[in-house]
Amino acid sequence: MLLGSIFMVAPAAHADTALLNVSYDVTRELFKEINPAFIAEWKKTTGETITVNQSHGGSSKQARSVVDGLEASVVTMNQANDIDFLADQGVVAADWAKRFPNNAAPFYSTMVYLVRKGNPKKIAGWDDLIKPGLKVIIPNPKTSGNGRYSYLAAWGSVIKKGGTEAQARDFVSKLFKNVPVLDGGGRGATTTFTQREIGDVLVTFENEVQLVRNEFGDNFEVVYPSSSILAESPVAVVDKVVDKKNIRKQATAYLQFLYSEAGQDIIAKHFLRPRSAIAAKKHAASFKPITLFTVDEVFGGWKNAQKKHFDDGGEFDKIFQSHR
Repeated sequence: MLLGSIFMVAPAAHADTALLNVSYDVTRELFKEINPAFIAEWKKTTGETITVNQSHGGSSKQARSVVDGLEASVVTMNQANDIDFLADQGVVAADWAKRFPNNAAPFYSTMVYLVRKGNPKKIAGWDDLIKPGLKVIIPNPKTSGNGRYSYLAAWGSVIKKGGTEAQARDFVSKLFKNVPVLDGGGRGATTTFTQREIGDVLVTFENEVQLVRNEFGDNFEVVYPSSSILAESPVAVVDKVVDKKNIRKQATAYLQFLYSEAGQDIIAKHFLRPRSAIAAKKHAASFKPITLFTVDEVFGGWKNAQKKHFDDGGEFDKIFQSHR
């Protein structure tokens, strides 16, 4: 049942406990499969009937909604920066990244390209995205983790080749000159590209391009640049809410389920790169090898990247203003 951006997976009337997972834009399909699997597992092991409700939107916008009062039991975001923001506001624990394995990121992805059938513009790598007249679809880096990763991947592609900060700035400026519309989140950008048929290339998460291929078949092709950014998807329990509602045990178990072999298998089926070696081996055909660089390596961590590039008056604002 749809309730704005929140959908419910089990009838609340029969549940003892309800959780709300506030997540980012392109994980709808993933959690539609994760949630019933966790609900069944929890019922089997504890006898308790549980409901998991879901909310989706641009990652940073979702984080702000939680600060503004959206009562998330857990958050599953696409960048550490959004959970750090919640920690700074006292909504989640300051040491949230140490509470689950792999810096509390049970899976990861990267940024790749979706192009129209036959790749008519012959797009192969980052340099092709600044060709004059090309239309590139990327969501707004101010509201979307998807957009932020795309921006940082483009900037980092210059630095990793030995380029200077000035050259990276010039490159990203040219790239955003080619962006005709800034959607609020990744799913909106996908709709713009696939259904509104705007743009020559969509830059988005690997899992999103594969879902589009599944849905629209041969109308689109996936292009992998030679290198891209490591996009980890961190998770956290929202302490303030779970303690008030006395659901810490259930919320923690829900996030732990993402690390279980059952959870990791579902994650890999949805084209998100799993942490489990077993799931990674089983689904190896879904994941093309690609050289990945990290936000820490190129930008000195998310806090530095946020401050320099995405805070008001930062690099992105300067670039965007210069195009108006």
